[in-house]
Amino acid sequence: MFNKHWIWLTGITVALSFQAIAQSLPFNERFKHQYWPAHWICCPDVPASAYGVFHFRKTFQLDTVPAQLIIHVTADNRYHLFVNGHDVGRGPARGDTYNWNVETYDIAPYLQQGKNVLAAMVWNMGEYAPMAQISARTGFLLQADDTAWDKLNTNRSWKVLHDTAYLPCATETAARLHTYLVTGPGDAVRAADYPWGWEQTDYDDHAWRQAADVPAAAVPAGVGSDNVWTLVPSPIPQMEYRPQRLQAIRLSATQGKEFTIRDTFIQPSHPLQIPAHQQVKIILDQGQETVAYPVLLVSGGAGASIRITYAEAAVDSNGQKGNRNEIKGKEILGLYDEFYPDGGNERRFSPLWIRAYRYIQLDITTAGNPLTLEDFYGIYTGYPFHRLATFASNDSSLQAIWRVGWHTARLCAGETYFDCPYYEQLQYEGDTRIQALISLYNTGDDRLMRKAIHDFYDSRTPNGLTQGRFPSHRLQIIPPYSLFWISMLHDYWMLRPDTEFVKSYLSGLQPILSWYEAHVDPAYNMLGPMDWWSFVDWAATFPGGVPAGATDGHSAILTCQFIYTLHQAADLLDAFGFTHQAAHYSQLAFRLSQGVFTHCFDMQRMEMANTPEKEQFSQHASILAVLADVIPAQWQKQVMQKVLTDTALDQVTFYFRFYLIQALVKAGLADNYLNQLSPWLDMLKIGLTTFAEKPEPTRSDCHAWSACPAYDFLATLCGIRPAAPGFAKVAITPHLGSLTHLVASMPHPQGIIQVEFFQDKKGKLTGSISLPQQLNGYLEWKGIRMNLHGGQQSINLP
Repeated sequence: MFNKHWIWLTGITVALSFQAIAQSLPFNERFKHQYWPAHWICCPDVPASAYGVFHFRKTFQLDTVPAQLIIHVTADNRYHLFVNGHDVGRGPARGDTYNWNVETYDIAPYLQQGKNVLAAMVWNMGEYAPMAQISARTGFLLQADDTAWDKLNTNRSWKVLHDTAYLPCATETAARLHTYLVTGPGDAVRAADYPWGWEQTDYDDHAWRQAADVPAAAVPAGVGSDNVWTLVPSPIPQMEYRPQRLQAIRLSATQGKEFTIRDTFIQPSHPLQIPAHQQVKIILDQGQETVAYPVLLVSGGAGASIRITYAEAAVDSNGQKGNRNEIKGKEILGLYDEFYPDGGNERRFSPLWIRAYRYIQLDITTAGNPLTLEDFYGIYTGYPFHRLATFASNDSSLQAIWRVGWHTARLCAGETYFDCPYYEQLQYEGDTRIQALISLYNTGDDRLMRKAIHDFYDSRTPNGLTQGRFPSHRLQIIPPYSLFWISMLHDYWMLRPDTEFVKSYLSGLQPILSWYEAHVDPAYNMLGPMDWWSFVDWAATFPGGVPAGATDGHSAILTCQFIYTLHQAADLLDAFGFTHQAAHYSQLAFRLSQGVFTHCFDMQRMEMANTPEKEQFSQHASILAVLADVIPAQWQKQVMQKVLTDTALDQVTFYFRFYLIQALVKAGLADNYLNQLSPWLDMLKIGLTTFAEKPEPTRSDCHAWSACPAYDFLATLCGIRPAAPGFAKVAITPHLGSLTHLVASMPHPQGIIQVEFFQDKKGKLTGSISLPQQLNGYLEWKGIRMNLHGGQQSINLP
């Protein structure tokens, strides 16, 4: 089946190359500055914002096929576009009503002489919508790029059908799992009510209704004064889609007659027949966690029901996961879909939205007719990152971390960055800063990072803070995450030669910093009581992730993060000519540094307390104090040695280990990095195929902030970091620890950086470095600095 390049999706068969289908097409300038001729359309006599699934069609004749025919498409909530039965694309990329994304396609390759049909499936999840889905009301819009093709524009000439086969299901899953799960409902589909073949040219749509106009103009950003959706070109490509076979049948059980499942069922072209009047349970294993559109193909089985349940891991009677490879004595609990066959041949089901899973359980009940499972597999999907970075060393255990870290990062990147693919699919600044660094270091693709910076910029609230997560249809403010948005902008400035982009977001700095400055207690020169949710880390001693002093005032952790960000903001502002503001924030950072050091640093312990009372100490406080230079440089190494050895300190979890490593680098202790990898090795030992949200017991088995080794191996072990804004110069300061051999490469805006290092027993460094021709910088090893130039150079340092 793979060789034929077929995807089976949502009750239809579509031919599609499994290469990326994204089309890099320029957006017509005239559609950025004027009302669009096309009309938003909807289904008449249906509530505007209620749950609903709809099919739209437009037929037209062609005497000759044009060489190019560009269209622009969007919908609320989402669409799936077809041309003559061919899968063309999905969208829109998630955003908000002020940034309603529009995808652009050239549909000429799918056209034919004679009759043609444009077809789109559009749905609105209504009250069941994922938290990340912002919506105004149901609507669909298609605009031809060339006025010669205006006959294709959406208006009342299009036809529409309200698809009553769909109902939401699994809406109780969050309550059943006793956890926070906001990715949307499952899909329950009754095949008898589905309009099979609706997207094909030979489908008879004479009974369909005439589409109705939505009372809203099609308006781009900067035009109009009464807009429902403000249209902008999507800044990212279409997602990747490729087939993915399940790897193993882990369990099969039935009531009644004996029932055996052949292992070949999970391979293509090996159907499985389930007799009438049977109840069958099948547990399938993907082998590793994935994000995909599962695809089920069945024949016969009128009156049967099929429940498809998705889980990251099986759980025992106490709800614990244990070793992720084990399912004996455990059960599969989670989000599910339901499909009810009508007895027809080759009925195909796939959910409207992605599913995250390692395990899938099929619960099948047949009525008076046998049911044939023709096939079951997945279509992997995610942001189309292409990994250019490589890494290998003499320590083979690092390769699994390198591989799984990137796999984790990929599953947490779609139309936005995700914190986790199973439970939330929300874009948080705290997670996203780390994810963006991983993306840039591994792929050089900065489009999703730029979108994230823009998303958060447009999420700003009246108090000046960004929202803690965005897009989101519910407000959440996490003030420390607003600071990390500034850090992310600083990261981009250092890593990408794109000063115009950075400059356009500088106006977002001052409101955030002013909000924080207004919370400074001048009696202590520290932050006083803080509003909203001051999340820092899921440390066991931080109730709800909030450290002591955050709510009632004088938190060293929050004050040090503010100082850390003030330094970054001052760098940005000074570089762009805002010298007065830069000086002000530098002075404020100095004043706060004196305050928090005076009140919270314990000279005897050489540790930073969480509050002036010095009753509680954490790794977090000392880490941020080092990163913010609150602690004098000559003491930073000693302080970080205490961070590593004092087990009485509140311990960081996986998320904040990213900042632990940055502080070790800054203090000159990065050769300890390899010793900090035991949490990742421990996760692999218990069968995790992605890295988890926090130490056991964890909610999410796949959480982007834990993928940081995919950055650290390059930035810390190899030591590759920018030495000037825009990565105009490179600093390479390897921290090999006990490694004797390391070879790696990573993308740079000007090309590829390649390094190979050998370390002998006496600590001598040899090897080679290759830089893009126009790039220079330096290599530093044990206090010796060697200038680097474009091209290849050999290394021989004592």
